[in-house]
Amino acid sequence: MKSENLFFAPESEEKDFSAILADVQAYISAHHSDLITGDIADAKAQMKRYITKYIQDRRISVSGMSGDKLADALYTEMAEFGFLTKYIFGTGIEEIDINSWRDIEVQYSDGRTVKLAERFDSPEHAVNVIRRMLHVSNMVLDNASPIALGHLSKNIRIAVLKSPIVDEDVGVSASIRIVNPQSMQKDDFVESGMATEPMLDFLSLCVRYGISICIAGATSSGKTTVAGWILTTVPDSKRIYTIESGSRELALVREKDGRVINSVIHTLTRDSDNDRQRVDQISLLDMALRFNPDIVVVGEMRGAEANAAQEAARVGVAVLTTIHSNSCEATYRRMVSLCKRAVDMSDQTMMDFVTEAYPIVVFCKQLENKQRRMMEIQECEILPDGSRLYRPLYQYIITENRMEGGRFIIEGHHEQVNCISDSFARRLLENGMPQALINQLKRKEV
Repeated sequence: MKSENLFFAPESEEKDFSAILADVQAYISAHHSDLITGDIADAKAQMKRYITKYIQDRRISVSGMSGDKLADALYTEMAEFGFLTKYIFGTGIEEIDINSWRDIEVQYSDGRTVKLAERFDSPEHAVNVIRRMLHVSNMVLDNASPIALGHLSKNIRIAVLKSPIVDEDVGVSASIRIVNPQSMQKDDFVESGMATEPMLDFLSLCVRYGISICIAGATSSGKTTVAGWILTTVPDSKRIYTIESGSRELALVREKDGRVINSVIHTLTRDSDNDRQRVDQISLLDMALRFNPDIVVVGEMRGAEANAAQEAARVGVAVLTTIHSNSCEATYRRMVSLCKRAVDMSDQTMMDFVTEAYPIVVFCKQLENKQRRMMEIQECEILPDGSRLYRPLYQYIITENRMEGGRFIIEGHHEQVNCISDSFARRLLENGMPQALINQLKRKEV
């Protein structure tokens, strides 16, 4: 019998890892299912012991793998996430895109996108691994619920589609986003060409002195990375209240000699089928003002919470947030459309509100060559007659696009195009910025 050959073969005989995995999974599911679905404290350690005993008792082997290595591989595949584990918890990786069970790409923090040689064994195998990932956040993936959003840890989020949303032979499509904003330092931004030191200093000073900022751009443009860095420059005496959706991407608590030295409250939304148990960003924004924050961080504005955020910004709290948009000016129009999901108000009145709330908008973009650039920092100046003037302060000027040796080459540079307005300078002065710093911001770089 084939099963007898598998279980009682001498260790020198080569066996197929996929077949062994299927048998071990069947054994664990039949005899120790509580280790997979239960809340046993040392479930993973027990599972590894049972796997090791199973392969030892049956003298199972795979060519080129020691017994311990085989047990580790089987454990990783069952308790963790197979070959994806080393990418998910590796360094320098921002995103894993699963286009299908046999087409997986990894995006690195330097902009490179690499298509992996590794793949799942089958569409079913891909679905099973993704289900294990979603189990962490108690999400179900099946034909009745073929779309799922979940998280693996406080800084790893996952979006998933399965059939019938995608074709049956695809198995599953997923995007795993890994965010660690504090890994970037000012020098990293400057050396990579994303922004200049004066641009970064300007944004840091704005938040420090109570100015609300919205950072706009498409997915993977660097919005959250920039926001995360800005927040690391906030003085320890300033109180920060963060609101994120589903999974936490910001880690702002600072310690010294075992003591917390800054003031941070991290909050997360909670989804639920029960309306009374659901906690959305609007609820957390309402709660934020009761915690006396200096800075409120809204991880991303996607819906009606945009209205609560602009109201907070207009009552004197500095709000730092991100939004999907394709330019600085388009950002305000996008805000208006989101705010109107919460209130019935004319476009012009709402435009007046959001431009007052966010005098500074930053637009980030990932260029065709995968390089990230802060394309523009813009001030919206409110003139005495109430009209608005969009005032670009810094811009990235593209001087050439060309192909060279199969590579897309983009030449360009950042430059300051305007100084801050007098009205913005007065606002900074009222918020406590020293006059000497204001004078520097009112001088155009040569």
